[in-house]
Amino acid sequence: MPHIHYLPDDRTIEIDDDDIILEASLSAGIPHTHICGGSARCSTCRVLIVEGLEFCSPRTSSEEELAKKLRLEPEIRLACQTQVAGGKVILRRLAIDSEDLEAFNDEMVGNLISAPVGHEKKIAILFADIRGFTAFAESLLPYDVIYILNRYFQKMGFVINNNGGMINNYMGDGFMALFGLENPEKAAEQAVRAGVEMLEELEKLNPYFETLYRHRLRIGIGIHCGLAVVGNLGASNSQTVTAIGDAVNFASRIEAANKQVGTSLLISEETYQEVKELAIVNQCVLVEIPGKSGEYPLYEVIGMPPLPVEIEDLFEVTKVSIWQIFVKKLRALSAAVYNWIRKIF
Repeated sequence: MPHIHYLPDDRTIEIDDDDIILEASLSAGIPHTHICGGSARCSTCRVLIVEGLEFCSPRTSSEEELAKKLRLEPEIRLACQTQVAGGKVILRRLAIDSEDLEAFNDEMVGNLISAPVGHEKKIAILFADIRGFTAFAESLLPYDVIYILNRYFQKMGFVINNNGGMINNYMGDGFMALFGLENPEKAAEQAVRAGVEMLEELEKLNPYFETLYRHRLRIGIGIHCGLAVVGNLGASNSQTVTAIGDAVNFASRIEAANKQVGTSLLISEETYQEVKELAIVNQCVLVEIPGKSGEYPLYEVIGMPPLPVEIEDLFEVTKVSIWQIFVKKLRALSAAVYNWIRKIF
């Protein structure tokens, strides 16, 4: 017989095959909100299916229409339209109090864009931090500190974005970037390639800082690839995508390990297994990670091979190069003819 376990109520009820979730809730005395009366004209009865989505009926046409309007994830279902058959379903009621109802009503009238509920997925997390920046900043005017950080973040942000990642959190002179939010297959490679390019970009930027402030910036980068809960976080009108979980904490610890090892870019064993055919590794070190028992192998990456050039791109470059050479020679010929005429006349 099918079962439904409710969160945050922590209650389990037995139901008959093909019972509708909302009707089962009300029959069991569970306070399940349903402003429109269960006709799929609101979303206040929505639930998050934590486990057992395969035991839930497909979306009805009414639910599908509303789900498209609110951009609901597959795990978010309308209790008034969803039947359960053949197994146990664990769900969470999402409208618990008046604030939830107010937010849901705003979504229905278009005042808010529905944010996806957090879900677990495999991503690559990159942490970066400027070494000794606090002590350096104390010798500068506040304007100069902001100027340096903006110049640095601009360069690093371009590298991150160019490699398919996004910076989602700034922490003083450090930041966290996420890779693989859309396509996790190459997340590790993109993150490691971004880390290597960040160090290269900093080398180009440092002569400028040396000229102005007689100081070179040094950074530490840590990368880990693993499962994290990804979702929107923050007030409804200023939410940003972020990741939470042990994988995020581990990536932060790896970044900090650069200080004790004396390196600039360290990656975890999981990340190394994803990029070992590409990454140029200088050394593998065993490091104790705060909050974890035992020693963990971390790999110092010092380079990545350049991305392969597509044949079409190469052809376009060749065409442009030939055209540029032709124009240059034509201009040179015109200048020679002009000078020859001037000498005669």
